[in-house]
Amino acid sequence: MADHAAREPDALGAAALEAGRRLFAQECRFATAASDAAALPAATLPEVAFAGRSNVGKSSLINALAGRTGLARVSKTPGRTQQINFFELGGRLMLVDLPGYGFAAAPPALAAAWSRLVEGYFRGRAALRRALLLIDARLGLKDSDRAAMGMLDRAAVPYQIVLTKADKVRETALGGVRDAVAGEAARHPAAHPAIMGVSAHSGAGLPELRAALAALAQPASENQP
Repeated sequence: MADHAAREPDALGAAALEAGRRLFAQECRFATAASDAAALPAATLPEVAFAGRSNVGKSSLINALAGRTGLARVSKTPGRTQQINFFELGGRLMLVDLPGYGFAAAPPALAAAWSRLVEGYFRGRAALRRALLLIDARLGLKDSDRAAMGMLDRAAVPYQIVLTKADKVRETALGGVRDAVAGEAARHPAAHPAIMGVSAHSGAGLPELRAALAALAQPASENQP
């Protein structure tokens, strides 16, 4: 398996990695949840949204980044989470766990409800600094992922693709997936050019992702460690 599965194309410096470590050493707590657009909370901090297919590992990744096992609930049943969950990190950043898409057995009404909820969140959310579009490294881009990319383009939401479960793929195969995904992302105006790879299980790529998110967070106050 790939020991260096999550190496970012543009290497991050030690200062950036340390900033990410310090941010995610802060307390991360559940703040609130919204099951419809009308229930979305007022934006008080910069936000980063985690989007992706059902069972791509959104909740597992949030738990791993925060160093917590039960912060975001992980379900083995695809399509179980049907609300937006907000997690406050150290008073500096809000991590937003979006419901998964692309569950084949989901009835049309459920898919439509997902679209209304997520589009309602993306529309005019000034505090949203970036969406992380999670893609299973073993599967690559699926049509539902491409539809999500189109939605983010239309909403003018900057997003970065993150390949999850990178420890399950050999490094050479991961490189091929990364190149293929980068080629498609280059045709999308809202997509960030750097494709990251991570593993919530092995920890690969988590320091680099923490560093990238720290750059989007509210600056630390002088009394924060």
